[in-house]
Amino acid sequence: MAPSLIIPFLLLLTLTLLQPPRSAAKLHKTAPTTTTYFEVTRPIPLPKTQPCSHSILHHQEFAYTYAKPPIIATYSPPPSKCQNFDKAVLEWTATCRGRQFDRIFGVWLGGVELLRSCTAEPTPSGIVWTVKKDVTRYRSLLLKEQNVSIYMGNIVDATYTGVYHVNLTFHFYPALGNHAAASPADFILPISRTPPFNGGAWFEIDNSTTTQGRELQIPNNAYRAVMEVYVSFHENDEFWYGNFPNEYISFNNLTDVAGNGPFREVVVRLDGVAVGAVWPFTVIYTGGVNPFFWRPISAIGSFDLPTYDIEITPFLGKLLDSKPHFFGFSVTNGLNVWYVDANLHLWVDSEWERTSGELLEHSASPLSSSTKSRVSASAGTFTAKFSRSMAARGRVESSHGVITTESRQVLRYSNEMELRKGGDFQVLNQLIKVRGNVAGRTAAAAVYSAGSRSKFGVRLYSNVGNESDYRGNVKLVLEEKWRERSELGSSFGRLKNLQSADGFMVVEGKSKSLRGLGRTQQDYRYYGNDSCYFRKLKSSNYTILHDKQTHTCKCVPRV
Repeated sequence: MAPSLIIPFLLLLTLTLLQPPRSAAKLHKTAPTTTTYFEVTRPIPLPKTQPCSHSILHHQEFAYTYAKPPIIATYSPPPSKCQNFDKAVLEWTATCRGRQFDRIFGVWLGGVELLRSCTAEPTPSGIVWTVKKDVTRYRSLLLKEQNVSIYMGNIVDATYTGVYHVNLTFHFYPALGNHAAASPADFILPISRTPPFNGGAWFEIDNSTTTQGRELQIPNNAYRAVMEVYVSFHENDEFWYGNFPNEYISFNNLTDVAGNGPFREVVVRLDGVAVGAVWPFTVIYTGGVNPFFWRPISAIGSFDLPTYDIEITPFLGKLLDSKPHFFGFSVTNGLNVWYVDANLHLWVDSEWERTSGELLEHSASPLSSSTKSRVSASAGTFTAKFSRSMAARGRVESSHGVITTESRQVLRYSNEMELRKGGDFQVLNQLIKVRGNVAGRTAAAAVYSAGSRSKFGVRLYSNVGNESDYRGNVKLVLEEKWRERSELGSSFGRLKNLQSADGFMVVEGKSKSLRGLGRTQQDYRYYGNDSCYFRKLKSSNYTILHDKQTHTCKCVPRV
């Protein structure tokens, strides 16, 4: 990953994706043989059928791949007996041995991103980790023969010896009996870079004024559209939530630290007009803050970065004109570098050659902000609050009738930060609340609806002792509630995922060897209409001390 600029000490510990790393780190000597790393998440509910499995990569080597074209492989759809699948799962398994930093990577099918993830940092004796992702929503793509592209920018030399060996497999679980599996979107169009190119297919946004994106022409008979946005942040913005206010940097005459304060948003634009916003969860990559925190339990979202859905349906009246339109992204207050792309999920009318629509109402409130700061000597306290709301209403006429769709986003943000010792001491508390609602209905009945509430929290304490001794702790909070109803059926869920870690690390000698300790604990609670899953665990120094799991759901709280 990119160098951390929360405090100067972390420059020794994190990775720049866009240039060769500038420091090395020897891992803890007591690491056990072939450590298994993992992110705590619920198992994917699967039908009781035997899957058809298709191996895409087998022990594929990622070594000298930095800033090179992605690896290309041929994807073939499942055999006929598995094409009516209830569930499709992408499985990524990788091993690595030696010394290496965390690397961002992505998997695209026909230009549509299926997975954004971060590698685990290896030990001399070797590590292994697996990511399983439900990719059923990409059904229309999975039934076509096309190319899979995988990009992982890795550097191997005398210092960075770790080579990643990867297996990539798709598993398709047939529907039971003669049951017809529900079908998600009819088409998925990529909003990403087109080949040939070096690096990933994501757009690279490296300042606060640039908008990146591409033009698309959608089918003339579309009646619903949802944009799925992928976001990751690197270099000077890897730890954006802890970036220093510019007044503190100026007052203390600091250099080589990241500024623009701790607020960021990704604005989704259609022909230059803001139609949605992503206020991202604070994913910490496997080398972030203190690498010992994330061995073997990785941070929330680090192995499967979250995506964010933006309802585009109210704007179809502007898109159904047989002309290309520009879908773009910008980053408020952004520094280098943000990787952003998206997938446009489209539902089309099989009975009509052309649908029609009209945008009835659209409002995007200006970003509201309130900031306070107090700076004296090398100390400072800062508070920042931001809010925004976006709403749209539109109608589409199709064989399903005239469907009026309303969507609304309400976003709230707060950050409290204390800095001392010229930035070597930092405490921050940040909380983001996002509420989203979508409702589509005809004059006679509701057609689809979705509602969600999310809470993203991070608390960080860091203290540098003598320029080589770092002590700190971090707490991550992810809470989500959602309910959906459509022609596919109804679903609801509630997740409360709490993770905390503390420890220390010391950098020694001219070679910048690293020793330290990390302790991590996590409490994961999921309730849903499809399953329940609870897991509570603790680790210390590569060792799991406690791990209790249960699938029993005594009662499901209201969502």
